Amino acid sequence: MALVPYVENPLPALSKLHNSSAQFRFANHDLHLTQDWKKLGVAAVVWDAAVVMCIYLEMGKVELKGKEVIELGAGTGLVGIVAALLGAKRVTITDREPALDFLSANVKANLPQDSEGSVAVSELTWGEGLERYTAGGYDVVLGADIVYLEDTFVPLLQTLEHLCSDTSVVLLACKIRYKRDTDFLSMLKQRFTVEEVYYDKQRDIHVYKSWKVPPRKDL
Repeated sequence: MALVPYVENPLPALSKLHNSSAQFRFANHDLHLTQDWKKLGVAAVVWDAAVVMCIYLEMGKVELKGKEVIELGAGTGLVGIVAALLGAKRVTITDREPALDFLSANVKANLPQDSEGSVAVSELTWGEGLERYTAGGYDVVLGADIVYLEDTFVPLLQTLEHLCSDTSVVLLACKIRYKRDTDFLSMLKQRFTVEEVYYDKQRDIHVYKSWKVPPRKDL
């Protein structure tokens, strides 16, 4: 979601994010993702949460075939690309406007030509212009490492509520770094049922599955 400036002399743990590309194999496809930390910061590198989300999607515990899927804060597009390769009917891959050209290039480079028509790259700043997206129009909403800036929590929650119907599933892959991260989960639980469905110990990434709390029926 957020674009941050390039910082010289990265910590060793972040050095892989400064590589110009990252390679993965998911859904029986070799994927080559371009990265550009210097130009776009966090929006243009593959974070561990995206990798873990793809691992979880490959497990098949959430049905993607024939589903309308949207990814929020997509960055390099890895998660949305994998969702398309796993058979989603249509995948809308979103991020803020400065990242779209970069995102589109990764999508085009990693999807077979016959599947490109089922994927759209689109601008979405959380909480803004939501009328451009069908209310309740998505079966699965995906987000990998999008919970980290407290100022975005309210618009992110507003966006999730808009995109989801009563039967939609939200999957969030998160690294819990700070108290504010758990604060967001507490906010989410006011509107959605939330359960942890997967934990990658090596990468310290949690995957949460959420769905809207049914409206109360007054007796």
